[in-house]
Amino acid sequence: MPVQQFSDLVRFARDRSPFYAGLYADLPPHVSRVTDVPVVDQEAFWAANTVDGNRVLTAPLGEAVVFKTGGTTGTPRFSCYTREEWREFVTAFGSGMVDAGLRPGHRVADLFYAGELYASFLFILDSLAHAPVANVRLPIGGAAPVDSTLTTIEDFAADVLAGTPTTLCRIAEHLVCAGRELPGVEFLFFGGEALFEDQRRLLAAAFPRATPRSLGYASVDGGLLGRPVPGTDEDTRTHRPFAPHTLDETTGEPIREPGRPGRVVVTQLYRRLMPVIRYPAGDRAEWTGAEGGAFRILGRAEEGVRVGPVSLYAQDVMNAVAEADAHGLVTGTQLVVRRWEGRDGLVLRLATAPGHDPADLEVLAKAVVTGLDAARPLYPDSVGAGFVHPLRVEWAGHRDLVVNPRTGKLVRVLDERPTS
Repeated sequence: MPVQQFSDLVRFARDRSPFYAGLYADLPPHVSRVTDVPVVDQEAFWAANTVDGNRVLTAPLGEAVVFKTGGTTGTPRFSCYTREEWREFVTAFGSGMVDAGLRPGHRVADLFYAGELYASFLFILDSLAHAPVANVRLPIGGAAPVDSTLTTIEDFAADVLAGTPTTLCRIAEHLVCAGRELPGVEFLFFGGEALFEDQRRLLAAAFPRATPRSLGYASVDGGLLGRPVPGTDEDTRTHRPFAPHTLDETTGEPIREPGRPGRVVVTQLYRRLMPVIRYPAGDRAEWTGAEGGAFRILGRAEEGVRVGPVSLYAQDVMNAVAEADAHGLVTGTQLVVRRWEGRDGLVLRLATAPGHDPADLEVLAKAVVTGLDAARPLYPDSVGAGFVHPLRVEWAGHRDLVVNPRTGKLVRVLDERPTS
């Protein structure tokens, strides 16, 4: 993989990117260690990474592929790769699929989503095409009707289904309701969401001989994050690094000992058009052994949260609350992700002072939900499709909000879903 030295990447970004030039303005001319440069502030990064007047890119867009990443409808976020960078990205990720179980001759149904600048469908298709083993690719997509999807899977005797857990479970539920199963499927490659125990039971009923495996850990903005670890069927959260660095949430220093949670912070040494240097990937993780070995994903960090197939940024929620709360009744906001009745759901825990009229709070709660649904329409669409529970507001006192026991700081996102 043609990668750069860290010091060369920093120098290049500093010389060509106005954003990084400003971020590194007070640093000495030469830096060689990861900890010599600050962790990127996501809000500042995306404020500078705009369609017009972009300050993050190191060159004008002349040869690139552009994908949409997280954000609201009003403020979309885009990630750019040159042809060479994209090829390196998918080649590395494709090699990791062998660790997940991809074998020569496997017939793989790509059930991820395509269109509207989203990357997952093309990313998986290209990763399979660049994998080091021959395979047959079936580009079905996640939006195809279940009946036609199953017809293609059966006609071509697919060995592997690749998709989000939500998509795979939708197909499994269809099969179970029809009293059918597909014993010929060998692997269920999933990505984009955690896989929960209730989903495993449903998948096992529809695909009795299939083993669920993480196909890898990556994001369109952060890039390569982790490759599967063979033999970890019971803990599919475990991965090996491509090149991520996990940092302590409080001190900002790299974590070296196993079992200590921290943020996943990534530096991509092959990306120059849109440099990614000490960028928070949005997840928490912990080393399972010596540093540089394997790590376990623990869930989303404060930067964002995944509820079923929907990505939400904490700032999006803060904006919706602020816009709806004209009278300043809310004194604190916490995002709580829970799972019940086989689906994810987001609860907005809003703190307010005692004594407010319950009718006023009810009106405010409805306004918050309406505003967030409008800003993130994929959420109500997913509710309508039965993938997630409707947004819910839970009122509390400020003392009821969970804080970091070491710092006293508010924990913005709580993931209460079981992931073991």
